[in-house]
Amino acid sequence: MIGAAGGGWVNDAYGRKRATLLADVVFAIGSLVMCAAPDPYVLILGRLLVGLGVGIASVTAPVYIAEASPSEIRGGLVGMNVLMITGGQFLSYLVNLAFTEVSGTWRWMLGVAVVPAILQFILMLLLPESPRWLYLKNEKAKAVAVLAKIYDSDRLEEEIDQLAAASDDEVQSKKSVSYFDVFKSKEMRLAFFAGAGLQAFQQFTGINTVMYYSPTIVQMAGFSSNQLALLLSLIVAAMNAAGTIVGIFLIDRCGRRRLALTSLSGVIISLLILSGAFFLQSTRFCDAHTLHGNCGSSLGWFAVSGLALYIAFFSPGMGPVPWAVNSEIYPEAYRGVCGGMSATVNWVSNLIVAQTFLSVISVLGTSGTFLIIAGVAMVAFVFVVLFVPETKGLTFEQVEKLWREKAWGSDGSQQSLLAAEA
Repeated sequence: MIGAAGGGWVNDAYGRKRATLLADVVFAIGSLVMCAAPDPYVLILGRLLVGLGVGIASVTAPVYIAEASPSEIRGGLVGMNVLMITGGQFLSYLVNLAFTEVSGTWRWMLGVAVVPAILQFILMLLLPESPRWLYLKNEKAKAVAVLAKIYDSDRLEEEIDQLAAASDDEVQSKKSVSYFDVFKSKEMRLAFFAGAGLQAFQQFTGINTVMYYSPTIVQMAGFSSNQLALLLSLIVAAMNAAGTIVGIFLIDRCGRRRLALTSLSGVIISLLILSGAFFLQSTRFCDAHTLHGNCGSSLGWFAVSGLALYIAFFSPGMGPVPWAVNSEIYPEAYRGVCGGMSATVNWVSNLIVAQTFLSVISVLGTSGTFLIIAGVAMVAFVFVVLFVPETKGLTFEQVEKLWREKAWGSDGSQQSLLAAEA
């Protein structure tokens, strides 16, 4: 949370490249501290450092990718960041599985995380700074040189013209922004509300709760072994990664809004299936003295199908869409700050879910808990319909105009992007 909040400011003040390098250094130090920890307190210190690195990176990567991407494939490329996260989780489970056969198991598991941090640091040194950030900081020659590597000559002139116009607007308004400035203009409030809302609903629609309860769901189907948790983590991570690949393919074809709505529809249905399975298991319908094993096994498979359906629908849509939307809906001067604030909302929501899930289950039961999450997903569906516009294929400048129209209405002199969206 702290890394995400501070990372937005670091992005705007020092650039996307330096922010990434900083995240790598902090993460690498944290990994080494955890590996060498002589007691739990030092281990926790290492975890705090790793958390700072992850928080900064969670803000920086989507913004850097979006600002270096042509608008027609921007969503898919930002989605690649989510694929690298889910794919990385899958690889980390495989690495951890291998280290279970090595002495000093947990130290190797935590220490090896320094390798990708060092690798990214070295590779990042070879990459340019974001061309949009360079242009905003009046390093126009460097910005044009970077853009020339991305676009052909005809498209390059168009991109430079748009960048110049956007830069002039930023200079006329204010050279730097604070967190409080986000709430001073109506269009920024609308944009942040949409972006932060998507990040909150990504967590409150239950992705982590479903992950947390996966072992119990599989046990309901009659599967049980000492390595169940690790095996399940592999399966879930693989499904997550596969679903993200589907999302990358669809996000620039179907659009962010439609993909999110389709994703939430499937999430609602799958959560209702999970709730129903747990409800039937807890009632006399599955009384141990009557139907016994057959009932439990049938309901177990019913629950497992709900779990699979949930991951299949969540990972292509509500997994990448919030990050893609937040990387493209804010003006250049606000992009780092707003991206950091919305990512902080995601981490705060994650914390709330993690800290309250088991308590809610103890009070309402598993069935009731999943039913409530299904209700939250329904609210999320309505939220997307009402507050999240389609940004597929739009330039950053067109997205800014879209928010102005949402805030103040069309000036009538140009075709409304909102009308085109509808």
